[in-house]
Amino acid sequence: MTTFTHEQIELLIEEDCCHECEGYGKDKVCVHIEAIAELPSRFGDFHIVAFSNNQDHKEHVAIIKGEVLGAEDVPVRLHSECLTGDVIGSLRCDCRDQLEASLKKIGEMDNGIVLYLRQEGRGIGLTNKIRAYSLQDQGLDTVEANIALGFRDDERDYAVAAHMLHSLKVQSINLMTNNPKKIAQLEQYGVKVNARIPHILPSNEHNRFYLETKAAKSGHMIDFHGKEHLPEQSDRPIIEGMPESQIKALYE
Repeated sequence: MTTFTHEQIELLIEEDCCHECEGYGKDKVCVHIEAIAELPSRFGDFHIVAFSNNQDHKEHVAIIKGEVLGAEDVPVRLHSECLTGDVIGSLRCDCRDQLEASLKKIGEMDNGIVLYLRQEGRGIGLTNKIRAYSLQDQGLDTVEANIALGFRDDERDYAVAAHMLHSLKVQSINLMTNNPKKIAQLEQYGVKVNARIPHILPSNEHNRFYLETKAAKSGHMIDFHGKEHLPEQSDRPIIEGMPESQIKALYE
């Protein structure tokens, strides 16, 4: 199994269980470690850590390979729950492919973490995601569908993820992502992100337009020729004379 010892587990739970903090983000979210167990899987041998929080009461987990307590440059993947993709294998998104690829990659490394976050449908919930699917069936893209339902293109917040990493005493990370907003939010909440690990996977005929929309409208650093976008290529266009409110909206 991984190098987490039972003594480390007991000490971590004991230290974390009764801690009090001001909380992270606008909602002042505070998380607590509830349980830790070994998790052998088809992707490798891990430990799984269950977290509770004081806001939405959803249960988030960290899937851990190797020694991460006090470690630097820990490979980390943030994965938001996707019932249709992760469980049913929907071809409308790439979520299951991303989850399995990250578990496989980290399972082959000396250490690493996959944070599985209960933020279904980019934070709008399962029912609203199905409503968005219905609008996409009528011709809207994924961003247009979310906006038509009264949401932003992405409602996720990574304050919980930042707190989870700090609870695990991780000193710095290398983030496995194509999404610059994940890097920006984690850094905003005090996580030291030293590098980005690209996470680009093949598309299929059902999700290609969805992925193209994420790249074109949400700034994801992917293209469809297997090449990585450089960070400067994700900059939003600012046109002379554009009002300040519109410029601010590009980065929200």
